[in-house]
Amino acid sequence: MTREQTRAYIGLVKWRNQLLALFCLLAFAGLGVLYFQHWVIRKPFGIILFVGEGLSPARLAPTRAYAAGAGTRLNLDSMEHAALVINYSKDFAAPDQAAAATAIATGDRVTNRAIATNGDGKPIKSIVELARERGRATGLVTDTKLTDPTNAVFYAHPSEPSDAEKIAAEFVDRGNIDIAMGGGAAQFLPVTKKGERQDKRDLLLELRGNGFDIVRTRAELEAVPAWRRPKLFGIFSTGELAFANQVEEKSQQPSLSDMVRRAIQLLQYNVGGYLLVVDAGLMRKAAQENNGERTLGQTVELDRAVGVARSYGGSRATIIICGDVAIGGFSLNGFPFRKDSGIALLGFNSAGQPWITWATGPHGDKSYGAAKIPGKQDGNETKEPEQEQPEPAAFYTKSALITVEDVVAFGNGPGTDALEGVVESTAVFEILRDEL
Repeated sequence: MTREQTRAYIGLVKWRNQLLALFCLLAFAGLGVLYFQHWVIRKPFGIILFVGEGLSPARLAPTRAYAAGAGTRLNLDSMEHAALVINYSKDFAAPDQAAAATAIATGDRVTNRAIATNGDGKPIKSIVELARERGRATGLVTDTKLTDPTNAVFYAHPSEPSDAEKIAAEFVDRGNIDIAMGGGAAQFLPVTKKGERQDKRDLLLELRGNGFDIVRTRAELEAVPAWRRPKLFGIFSTGELAFANQVEEKSQQPSLSDMVRRAIQLLQYNVGGYLLVVDAGLMRKAAQENNGERTLGQTVELDRAVGVARSYGGSRATIIICGDVAIGGFSLNGFPFRKDSGIALLGFNSAGQPWITWATGPHGDKSYGAAKIPGKQDGNETKEPEQEQPEPAAFYTKSALITVEDVVAFGNGPGTDALEGVVESTAVFEILRDEL
């Protein structure tokens, strides 16, 4: 080979190597862009689901008025997407608490009373269990008992839905949740330690042995360093937490907003992202008792917690707020002034008419069938009530009944554009699953 041919060959090799290097660079850049678009951008780091127990469309306008007058705007109102949610169970037009939550948590409709189990009693995998499989840290926050059906569907699959003792044991034995906060300490402690467990297991002691920090007060919760790895169990009451207007009882307990804030601060240190489930359950308990002030007050508490989640979760978090069932036929009636709020909407108006009424519940003064009204001689013959009820119900039931109504869902962040128009309650699970 001549010198000229050698030079030409070397030049050709250099040119080929440069083209190959350029091709590799472009391919690497393309793969990087693809990864960035489909994972870094599209997959949210934080996913937060709020379950508002009793959150129907009819609850929104009264809550605005109660919070600061009819013209105010809630945090819910600023969410980018919203939809009516069709709600039923496998066997009834109105789902109970367990079936409604199971549809949200698993994407499957089940019969009433079933907690994340199908017709054969086999477990249905929940969104929390899927999140764990995909490397996300998981959290569960509630203002009621951690063993209530709405919470249990995310981590347990009991054959008997009323067995809170076994549900609590499943929380510990399955170990699918990194951070949990709420009430219901009695189900985690044996009778000898002022709990209700008959099997003598001290589940709080077992959790501590599994590496969990156990906190019992708001001060202890705030003292947990933000840089600690997410392994926390906050249990702040033997039963449900106190209502917002129970100032003395509430003084030692964190609010729903406090628990959401601390959960996000701790969960965000997991490099694979996190899923946080927040159950606003005191809204349901207040409605079941025909207590309009607490019902609206706890709905405001939910709205505040949503604001905290948006602030601490960031603009790229996927946040969904979904009702489970409507309860009691709650209505704010008459013609309150536009700027009336708070206690101005309670009791009776100047004409002696109730501002707030219910369709069913313990404040009812009529009944059918075997229902007995306290203070009445029988189902038909009545005495004058000793004291007027400020929020009357049309018919007496021991606890306000679930109603056949759509609920509502709001969303912000990746994937929530699917919340538009009218959707099935199972669609919430599908959105969350696709964003894991």
